[in-house]
Amino acid sequence: MTTSRRVHPETPGFLRDAGRAIGGALVFSLPMLMTMEMWQLAYTMDAWRLAVLVAVAVPLLVGLSHVIGIEDRRNLADSSMDAFFALGIAAFTSAVVLTMLGVLAPGMSADEIAGKIAIQSVPAAIGALLARSQLGDADDDALDEREETYGGELFLMAVGALFLGFNLAPTEEMILISYQMSEWHAIALIAISIAAMHGFVFAVEFKGGSELSEETPWWSALLRFTLPGYAIAALISLFLLWVFGRTDGLGLEMIVMAVVVLAFPSAIGAAAARLIL
Repeated sequence: MTTSRRVHPETPGFLRDAGRAIGGALVFSLPMLMTMEMWQLAYTMDAWRLAVLVAVAVPLLVGLSHVIGIEDRRNLADSSMDAFFALGIAAFTSAVVLTMLGVLAPGMSADEIAGKIAIQSVPAAIGALLARSQLGDADDDALDEREETYGGELFLMAVGALFLGFNLAPTEEMILISYQMSEWHAIALIAISIAAMHGFVFAVEFKGGSELSEETPWWSALLRFTLPGYAIAALISLFLLWVFGRTDGLGLEMIVMAVVVLAFPSAIGAAAARLIL
């Protein structure tokens, strides 16, 4: 007679998911964890703006969990649990890395420590969630069967714009570039941004891109996806510049120029999200 040792089925799965989430958090947030401007935001950023950022991030993470989920019975509770799990992993990963880098040290106030971790946790949580779908063991057929909706695709574009824009919005270069540009530069950059978005998804045949049928004119996809996607990227850019205080003291013209500058990488992030996710 043989006996078998029972292993609790949830423990390996939890550790596996936690490991994947930590890996995703590191891959997506390590450049920002090692960026001085992100460390300084704990001193310069208003607490209420940080609270707004976190308040916006929570429903975004819940929505992302729902959109990238492949389970037929996924509901709001499941998506919320995944989102808060990702936030917890992101905070833990950020705290560990910042401590190892000496950014967090004994003697710092609780507000400063919490601020540095909270800022880094937003992109890290996005990475932790994406790791569940992109680094997991779901097969390609299951991912292909995931229902795609127009609203879902626009939402993924918003996530991509937020993530890539988050990398650059805190930097001084966004404002410096906007001062160097003329109105003609801005017009050209808008045109290039839109062309790059459209080309990434529909023209150059990247894996994961979309093909237009012969009956569909090119301008149809431009009006339905590319232009709304660029508008979303521009709004996300304005939000990030405002959250990080980059619009403070600027006139309307300079704010528009700064948005155009940041909307360029944000638009690329939006297009890449449609390809990857």
